[in-house]
Amino acid sequence: MALPQRIIVIRLSAMGDVAMCVPVLLALQRDYPSVEVITLSRKRFKPILSQIPNVTFIKAQVDDIHKGIPGLWKLGKELKELQPQAIADFHNVLRTKMLRTFMIGIPNAVINKGRAEKKQLIDNSSFFKPLKHSTERYADVLRDLGFEIHLKQDEFLPKRSISAQIHEKIGKNSSKWIGFAPFAAHRTKAVGLEKATEIAQKVAAMSNVNLLLFGGGKKETSDLAQMASSTDNIISIAGNLEFEEELSLISNLDAMIAMDSGNGHLAAMYGVPVITLWGNTHPYAGFAPYAQPIQRQLTVNRITYPLVPTSIFGNQLVDGYEDITDSIETSRILEELKKLL
Repeated sequence: MALPQRIIVIRLSAMGDVAMCVPVLLALQRDYPSVEVITLSRKRFKPILSQIPNVTFIKAQVDDIHKGIPGLWKLGKELKELQPQAIADFHNVLRTKMLRTFMIGIPNAVINKGRAEKKQLIDNSSFFKPLKHSTERYADVLRDLGFEIHLKQDEFLPKRSISAQIHEKIGKNSSKWIGFAPFAAHRTKAVGLEKATEIAQKVAAMSNVNLLLFGGGKKETSDLAQMASSTDNIISIAGNLEFEEELSLISNLDAMIAMDSGNGHLAAMYGVPVITLWGNTHPYAGFAPYAQPIQRQLTVNRITYPLVPTSIFGNQLVDGYEDITDSIETSRILEELKKLL
């Protein structure tokens, strides 16, 4: 059976998951350069997916003209006009199921998210083992379409050029650039402001280092500005750069320190070494930044906190576990960072 030569890859959200699609699509382009790939995602993820060579980006306006059943029917009609030979659904949610229904007749493959295994990981303390990584789950979708995808752990985007405007804001990169993203969508995955400040100041005290703070939202931006005010070589990026400029800067980092959140995945897609702090979630669920060794996955003590992981995405709050990311010793972070530098 002939392989499809034009496929639509669907991943509508979230940022970390979209970033983890990148190495899989790079592997596809490397091994099957004649295959035309069309990616369907939200507009804000275009700067990520458009960096992949020979990939066409289609904007899913699911909050506007593609909203609801009529909107998805319209989107399905628009996509069918592109004459795809296969659909790779990397998301498998209600929206994408309906979209596939409206594109009936086109072969498709769908991600297996491993929900049963992940539920066991949360509910059964004796079931504690690494599950399949998300990138392999995405690759499995393409394998189901007939592609022999082999991830070699070296599928990275190239560094991007740094504009003069960015240099004006953060200076020249004669020193080591260390990224630090201390916050996350859920408090159970983040460190508190006091702990974040402690980490920032100790990293900034290292020789020949500039610490660049990443985050978003009004509260985070304010907190990061406060952290940056203490030392000249701590610089807050939040609110100061456009997303594409942030990606350029991230691609040139010497290392990134992040929570279980999108910034770590953005750095990893450029091959930047990432040290990840895990609170109520755990790398065994399969969401560690791509191609990062287990030594850089700093988790809390499961003797002290035996219920970890309390959830897969950090959206479940357990009494007594609210601030456990703060329990990760700063010395462990500095030790891993020194190995990288």
